[in-house]
Amino acid sequence: MARKRAKGVLELGWACFESAATGRVEHVPTAIAYPDDVVRRVSIEAGGDRGWRISALVTPRARPAPWKIVVVTGAPSWAEYWAPVLAALPDNREMVVVDRPGFAGSDPVEYVGDIRVQADALAPLLQAAPGQKILLVGQSYGAAITALMAANHPAALRGLVLLSGYYGEAGPTAKWLVQWGSRLVAVIPRDLKNAVREVSGQRPQLEHLHDALSRVRAPIHILHGDADDFAPVGAADRLFQWLQRRKGVRARFVPVEGADHFLNDGPPEDLLTLLETCLPARPPGLPSLTGVTDWLRLGVAGLMRGKAKAPAGA
Repeated sequence: MARKRAKGVLELGWACFESAATGRVEHVPTAIAYPDDVVRRVSIEAGGDRGWRISALVTPRARPAPWKIVVVTGAPSWAEYWAPVLAALPDNREMVVVDRPGFAGSDPVEYVGDIRVQADALAPLLQAAPGQKILLVGQSYGAAITALMAANHPAALRGLVLLSGYYGEAGPTAKWLVQWGSRLVAVIPRDLKNAVREVSGQRPQLEHLHDALSRVRAPIHILHGDADDFAPVGAADRLFQWLQRRKGVRARFVPVEGADHFLNDGPPEDLLTLLETCLPARPPGLPSLTGVTDWLRLGVAGLMRGKAKAPAGA
């Protein structure tokens, strides 16, 4: 790869300036770093008949994998920062990571402030192949959006992950960024401008988040770095305590020791291991598909041997 992608809030902000100056929608084009058969950029028609095209990164597979991991990123919403995670994904998983409406390569150019509109636009990501199961991951600002998606489209969903979720309560870094971004909103690039507007306007929409989470019946996994200075871990813990009092909701809370807001910036294997813990395990005593296949094969073989030994006319 010719250049490294910036990491962290401040470096990501500078990357927005660089990309705007060069007219690119990616700071470091993904195609430079990864072969097309490992990580590929695609365009998806948005839901809601709005005529938008949504840009996303996917892991191409010759046939659908048993699990599809759908990732809705935060603010600014750039799928390219998940490229190392996509590239490290095993063959029996597939992943799609989206640039949300109003960011990077996705329509529209204008700010889309309503999380319900964003959830509706991103609903096509939850389409699954026959027999395929979906793990839906919402990162930072994307967490609230995925909650609505999960509540409204439960068919193939087997788990919802709220990763470093932002719930209207800003840590010191977020407060500083919003404060300065609001002052400079007339001159900063579109993606930073839209991010500041989103974060500033989320709190009045938390009723939609709470209503949606109350209706989610798939397991909810709250993964949050305990050193997050953007979205406080305490806010995630309070959301978990609230979820525990909701009838029919299954939730767990995993504080990640020493991790900051960007869990996808560390070794990809660490995040993939965390996500694997969110996939439902087989109930005890239930054989795997391979075990069932072997049992049937042995049973048929035994039946054929019995027929071969039977006397004529039997």
